[in-house]
Amino acid sequence: MDPCPFVRLTVGNLALKIPVASKPARSVVHPSLSPCFCKIKLKNFPLQTAVVPYFPPENQFPDNQLQTLAATFHLSKADIDKLAQKSIFSSKPCLKIAVYTGRRGSTCGVNSGCLLGKVSVPLDLAGTESKACVFHNGWISVGKETKKDSSARFHLNVKAEPDPRYVFQFDGEPECSPQVFQIRGNIRQPVFTCKFSFRNTGDRNQGSRSLRSEPSSSRRWLSSFGSERERLGKERKGWSITVHDLSGSPVAAASMVTPFVASPGSGRVSRSNPGSWLILRPGGGTWKPWGRLEAWRERSSSDGLGYRFELIPDMSAAAIVLAESTLSSSKGGKFVIELGGGSGSNGRVTPRSATSPACSPRSSGDFRYGLWPFAVHQGFVMSAGVEGEGKCSKPRVEVSVQHVNCTEDAAAYVALAAAVDLSIDACRLFSQRLRKELCNHHQELLG
Repeated sequence: MDPCPFVRLTVGNLALKIPVASKPARSVVHPSLSPCFCKIKLKNFPLQTAVVPYFPPENQFPDNQLQTLAATFHLSKADIDKLAQKSIFSSKPCLKIAVYTGRRGSTCGVNSGCLLGKVSVPLDLAGTESKACVFHNGWISVGKETKKDSSARFHLNVKAEPDPRYVFQFDGEPECSPQVFQIRGNIRQPVFTCKFSFRNTGDRNQGSRSLRSEPSSSRRWLSSFGSERERLGKERKGWSITVHDLSGSPVAAASMVTPFVASPGSGRVSRSNPGSWLILRPGGGTWKPWGRLEAWRERSSSDGLGYRFELIPDMSAAAIVLAESTLSSSKGGKFVIELGGGSGSNGRVTPRSATSPACSPRSSGDFRYGLWPFAVHQGFVMSAGVEGEGKCSKPRVEVSVQHVNCTEDAAAYVALAAAVDLSIDACRLFSQRLRKELCNHHQELLG
């Protein structure tokens, strides 16, 4: 499999120095007493906001400071080409940063922060698909200068690094058992097939046939998940999707192990009682758990899909949360796993307890089905773009090459993407109709 070129543009190591005025204005709050922030903008990308730590004027920024990320932009080749297009206003693309003193947010419709100044960093992205480049690393003056050396100074690190990825596209909706193509430029090559089915705890003949000769012990193990929470009433259960390679061998699966049940007195799946999927990989003639995805319907005004994805290092060990965020139920969005970027509204979280093994595994299947790449590598892991309710969704999956060493690795992320997409339907209000492909004989066919 050949990856597609991507570039990861990062902004980090932010700091702000502001000289102490001899006669400070009474209305001005010094940044040492109140947090500062900045707004980071790259053309054609959403605005990002980050906190800027205050740095005492007499101190120097340490040269060996570890990179603390404030913002990350993921650029495809098409994004780079678009940014490189010249305009009458600028010959090169620029990263624009506005620095504010005071707290973020607004009071009575008025922004709380006071603009201190703006910084513009020119970007020459040519060649960054194959070689890292640092565009700025150090202090830069910001704001108005009243006297020599009296201006505020802003520290930042801006760099671009190659971040190649494998890109996969479902040829149809996951519940319609589509093919999955690998995309590279204009080339589409089939790599997987998907089989959607129902795993019924009461009828073994309806069970997932994901392994050609699935051991009965594996079926009993799968059926045990969620059985305590199955109940009478409105529920969606037993969905399963299996990913096969082109030879027909099963290489990954996603199985709904906790039913999606309407909470009492409402027609929605609540956060306190989420449905869940196990992401499975074959090993030793049976399925073994690799990850768990939980999903629910948020009660906020956005009415979004809430989700949490955990890596399962061992059935006896604590799971590691890799992503927790929300997607728009109506518009869809991107499910993202990115490590080392802190926690934010985009779902990027740092693993809580991942540790590096004593020795590197010989293949991705050693060290508990892929725990080690998460412990060693930082940055982008994968993303899955899905559509909202009632729309034809053909998930697009991007996976970092650092996390794919074999076909089973890529298939696990494809299965995870399918589970995210199917969760949009599983979390629909129970007053709404599901398409016939998602209804089994235990559910009322409403249309």
